[in-house]
Amino acid sequence: MNLTVLASKNRRYLSGFDWIMSVIDYLIKKSTVAGNASQLVFMLDGQVDEARVRSYLSRFLKEFPVVQGQVARDYTLAPYWRIPKKYIENGLNLNIYRLENSAAPKSVLSVMEEGSNRPFKRKNEHLAFHLVYTKDRQSCLAMTFDHRLLDARGAEAFLDLFQQYFADGGDPAVTKGVCLTASADLDNWKHKFAAGKTINRRLIALSKTSVRNLPLPHSEVKKGFRFRSICFDREQTEKIYENAYAVAGYLMEMPYLFAAVVQTMHEFFESKGASGQSYMVPVSVDMRSAKDIRQELFFNYVSMFFFQINVDTLKSRELLLKEIKAQMYEQVQSQIPANLLAASALLRIAPLPVLNKLFQLPVGGNIASFCFSHVGKSSYRFPDLLGANIKNIFHMPRIPVPPGLGIFFNSSNGQLNAIITWLDGLLADEEVDLLERGLIDRL
Repeated sequence: MNLTVLASKNRRYLSGFDWIMSVIDYLIKKSTVAGNASQLVFMLDGQVDEARVRSYLSRFLKEFPVVQGQVARDYTLAPYWRIPKKYIENGLNLNIYRLENSAAPKSVLSVMEEGSNRPFKRKNEHLAFHLVYTKDRQSCLAMTFDHRLLDARGAEAFLDLFQQYFADGGDPAVTKGVCLTASADLDNWKHKFAAGKTINRRLIALSKTSVRNLPLPHSEVKKGFRFRSICFDREQTEKIYENAYAVAGYLMEMPYLFAAVVQTMHEFFESKGASGQSYMVPVSVDMRSAKDIRQELFFNYVSMFFFQINVDTLKSRELLLKEIKAQMYEQVQSQIPANLLAASALLRIAPLPVLNKLFQLPVGGNIASFCFSHVGKSSYRFPDLLGANIKNIFHMPRIPVPPGLGIFFNSSNGQLNAIITWLDGLLADEEVDLLERGLIDRL
């Protein structure tokens, strides 16, 4: 039996993967100070005018009532994003930091860290902005975004659209054409159940070997996340890509970066005396074109892969790369990302607390050893933002706990960035130094 439920302009039905983002939001809020959010940071060569930022952002957001939506559910069983009929003006969440007037030295990253760990003010608030003025007459603009509303490249494309809006003098015509409709996806049940069986078999197979992970710090108070930024200049980035093509093959930068992360983490886990036969690593990949991202601006469209790296595989980089590529090709051939998307549509009927427990059953609560992502080429196309040239763009993602640890790559304007994210108290600063040096040495 097929049940067709049409979308309306005031509701956007959530896909299975959108619902997984809500589960992760629930999980992170249970264990940390805020939810499933990330931060997109623009380092600018020059200072932008606060009044101009405030004015253009306020007018731009009015064109998108979807940013004030909320998750809801009705008789169809399919959760959806309830979109208000019009944008409600209740104050732009814009935080201003003036480090040039501060007596105590403070880094931009530490300020961004504070912003990342600050929860949104209201249930229907999903965006917050941070403008930092530094002592060297530079500035930084960051956007904290709820992952239930935007994925990483969607966030880049959203600010790309904002820059186009600014360049065109606030012309609302540039905001048209963004798709906000989706069906409830309540048909093809046979296919969805078959996909669910495939994913279940995969999870059972993954759970047959013990997973290495780090013990989480015990605390009566919810903690935030810490971040370490590693920014490579253009010359260093070109060298890393040359190494990747020479060692892993043409256009194989993702396996190359992932292998470097796995080897670095393995060395660190060994030094901590971690037990277990393998590393379990979820990897998110966005394979959309720039045109697709502009149309699919809001919500989540990434593909998920699950890698299980046995400790014995880490004897050499050549062996590790061979295993990573073999698992990647096998999952593509077995349509694991597509099956996960189809199967997750079935999970939408379960309440978030129940679904959170179901997710942890196959692996005994050890969801992953650490997280990894390679955002790839930036969706932001302009060399400037609000009249200031862009020096760099990077992401600061919050992640599930467990594992509370991850390394994430993105590239912008010919520069590669790596961000180490960890739950406060999980690592000492000296240990993060070791991870940074180990990663740089392996790239």
